[in-house]
Amino acid sequence: MFRPITPIVKNLLIINIALYVVAAFVLPNLSAIFALYHIQSPRFIPTQFLTYMFMHADGWHLFSNMFGLFVFGPLLEEFIGPKKLLTLWMVCGVGAGVLYSGYTSFQTAQIDAQISSFYTNPSPELFTDFVKDHRNMFKNSVYDFIDAYDRNPDNPVLIQQAKDNLMAVRSNSISFPMVGASGALFGVLIAFGMFFPNTQLMLLFPPIPIKAKYLVLAYGVYTVYSVIIDNPQDNVAHFAHLSGLVIGAGLVYYWKKSRKSFY
Repeated sequence: MFRPITPIVKNLLIINIALYVVAAFVLPNLSAIFALYHIQSPRFIPTQFLTYMFMHADGWHLFSNMFGLFVFGPLLEEFIGPKKLLTLWMVCGVGAGVLYSGYTSFQTAQIDAQISSFYTNPSPELFTDFVKDHRNMFKNSVYDFIDAYDRNPDNPVLIQQAKDNLMAVRSNSISFPMVGASGALFGVLIAFGMFFPNTQLMLLFPPIPIKAKYLVLAYGVYTVYSVIIDNPQDNVAHFAHLSGLVIGAGLVYYWKKSRKSFY
């Protein structure tokens, strides 16, 4: 049985759903302005650390985040109060965006190091290693180019083509924005698990009961695994999810230790 919807949860649902409708049907350019771009992208502006979490890629993305807020948010709001729930949502959302940007900047720095090495000493081996590390950014035709380059490693035309390919990958890597309230939602999940660890929940698929602490633990383990594996075919920002979990846990720990809070 779902709990009655609470004020902050209701307002967050309304804002997110309304902005999705506006971006999808009225102002399609809104998502491009509100989404969080790489900090080296010409489209990046600092306000995107806040606005990105009110944009969603599609209806399912919106539903999954808002359903999680609808399920876990009301009891949490009743327990810690509306101000703390809103603080939790906003701090975890903004914080996840900031940490994710730091993570992508680190990845870009690694790309820059590989490109610098190739520019210093161009070779088919270095180019092949780069393709292996970023194979999701290349078309299959790149392997024909590798064969040609491997047979003619000193050909200046092929070397320039290799450089162009490397720079294209770098350009693309900073062009994809992040949207969604998942970082904020994961903060709510970890808070729910820490405040109500033994609350029995019923999963939808499969329909089995599970305690909140085990559900959050499962989410956490899967998220860490996804960050470590870093599947190039996976377009989910798992590091942002992990950031939301960590920030949320830290915030709840602080509240529990604060003498001004009583739970």
